[in-house]
Amino acid sequence: MSTTNNPVILITGANTGLGYEAVKALYKSSQAYEILLGSRTVSKGDEAVATLKTEVPSSASTVSVIQIDVESDSSIEAAFSTISEKYGRLDSLINNAGAGVDTQIQSGELGLREAWLKSWNVNVASAHVLTSTFIPLLLASSRPQLMFVTSGTSALSETEGSDYPPLARLNQSPGAGWPKEKQVNPITCYRSTKTGLNMLMREWFKILKEDGVKVWGISPGFLATGLGGIGEEALKKMGARDPSEGGEFIKDVVEGKRDEDVGKVIRATMIQPW
Repeated sequence: MSTTNNPVILITGANTGLGYEAVKALYKSSQAYEILLGSRTVSKGDEAVATLKTEVPSSASTVSVIQIDVESDSSIEAAFSTISEKYGRLDSLINNAGAGVDTQIQSGELGLREAWLKSWNVNVASAHVLTSTFIPLLLASSRPQLMFVTSGTSALSETEGSDYPPLARLNQSPGAGWPKEKQVNPITCYRSTKTGLNMLMREWFKILKEDGVKVWGISPGFLATGLGGIGEEALKKMGARDPSEGGEFIKDVVEGKRDEDVGKVIRATMIQPW
């Protein structure tokens, strides 16, 4: 078993998008970490690590790939066993893996029920199962952290908002008649699951409060990632920001800069309303 004193951090869905940017931000930090890059496919994880070491040639940290498919209980259990045997603890669990399937509903690639079940399975049920499995390792840490990556679109109180252009666009009602015109960036399914994820975070905050586990919902903002199949350039034209901003935000949370906001859904500059 490793005797490292460096914080051990697992990020799911970390070979691309926001997860990768979080790995990179931590890898660039002057603080040394044991970063576990969770990837459904090991080869894609290895490619991400190779890219990372090209972009960040030197680091105080160590990064390694952990095979984990959040939709597979056996994969989750195997990852738990690997981390348990090597480190005996986990200091930070970042539930980042997610799915945006609304465009696949719109295109007819997935049926409506099939897509909704998949979205809830990946975005909510899988995060719950994975967290439940890894609790013993978190409780073995002296500074346990638990994060659920949610969405700025998940706030119920902002579903009528129009002061922020991307939100105004998402909240705009379509014209009368059926079927409705296809949206450029449909998120009905995605948005609903992330609202559900916020409640899951609150439940875990309650469950683990007396165990000293710091729990947050991470709302990284509107970022130009590959999630949902829209395309990074198209998202940037809609006002999406560089994904690296989200990675830096997660690093700041890991490094204690939002400890006063545990139990909340947090944005980089504020607490997100419910």
